[in-house]
Amino acid sequence: MTGTIAVIMVFSIPIIAILTTHFQKQNKLKYKLIQGELELEKLKHQNYLIETERMRLELEHMKLEGPQDKIKLG
Repeated sequence: MTGTIAVIMVFSIPIIAILTTHFQKQNKLKYKLIQGELELEKLKHQNYLIETERMRLELEHMKLEGPQDKIKLG
């Protein structure tokens, strides 16, 4: 019986090492994926802020030009 346990232990140790390595690689890939998604979200947020500011400036420009157009037409 102790011989069987020794054989099981000899084969289970490499299997555990393989599984551990596999899970570590998976976790590293997930980490890189999450880092990429986080960077993408930061860029999306920056783009949103830039677009919002651009639209605000366009609206302000339209408001400033609006009264001049009415004077020309009148």
